[in-house]
Amino acid sequence: SSQNLSEEFAEAARQLKKEAPRIQFGKIDVTHQHDLRKEFNIRAFPTVKFFVNGSREDPIDCKGVRKASTFITWVKRRTGPSTVLINSTDQAEAVIKADDLAVIGFFRELHSDSVEVFCETARDVPEMPFGMTASEDVCANYGIQKNSLVVFKKGKPVHNEVLEDGRQNKLGLTRIIKTFTLDLVTEYNIETSVKIFDVPVENHILLFTSTDSETFSEIYENYKSAAAEFRGKILFVLVDTNEGRNGRIFEYFRIRDIDVPAVRILNLTSDAKYKMPADEVTVENLKEFCQSYLNGKAKQHLSSEEIPEDWDKMPVKVLVGKNFNTIIF
Repeated sequence: SSQNLSEEFAEAARQLKKEAPRIQFGKIDVTHQHDLRKEFNIRAFPTVKFFVNGSREDPIDCKGVRKASTFITWVKRRTGPSTVLINSTDQAEAVIKADDLAVIGFFRELHSDSVEVFCETARDVPEMPFGMTASEDVCANYGIQKNSLVVFKKGKPVHNEVLEDGRQNKLGLTRIIKTFTLDLVTEYNIETSVKIFDVPVENHILLFTSTDSETFSEIYENYKSAAAEFRGKILFVLVDTNEGRNGRIFEYFRIRDIDVPAVRILNLTSDAKYKMPADEVTVENLKEFCQSYLNGKAKQHLSSEEIPEDWDKMPVKVLVGKNFNTIIF
């Protein structure tokens, strides 16, 4: 909530006042400040912007940061180095064990495009520690090829992304890394919904099923297998049809009891919805659906009645979702 964020923001200001007094914190109620609201294009509340070098041009948006500790990390990484330089295995272990998740870049040399993109990514992911190294010993100790980004979870490597100069971009890396803040499949509920929308992956696939049906464990395993292949590209969400509080999602996707189990893809940017053509929730069907969607070949699912046979007979034509676009536009 706004109130919560306000308190966390104030806490971050208090702590940073001691550590970095040159960083000033301010709060504006834009209810009556229409000019400021327009100038800085404020659409959602609360919005946090960071102004650099006394300039009011192009402030940096601070999105998705909700805790005082993350605020502090975010600001520090904007004003100083964004990653820890690692020269020994002990230092690497300290970074890896500092938190549930940690990211380490293993590089051939510390001046390259890949290193730059890695450091920029670290600025945008203040939720976890970032380290980088070009040390032979450290690379050998973990048996990792140089020019790789490795995500560690609870001290163990869970993802290895090969970094090639000029091929990766910050958003792509941010997406992959942030998906590790969620499980491979995230069950939708009040608590997780905030986290789901914090991860910058615009493609969400949703499995609507009852968690106590006889086929649930088999379907769920298939769903998890497919999820591992599309990590960072499509976010896999489970919606329990027995949970009464999920009613609004069923309405939004027009899911009825007889449709379950059902699989849909939602693109958050365009709000377009896609229905899996096959009924069986198998690994093969899921992969085919996801791949055809990513290739731009999936058909958009328009919740619509069938087109009446005599829609064209009378001077006033009968329109339904399926023929609306073609007839009107």
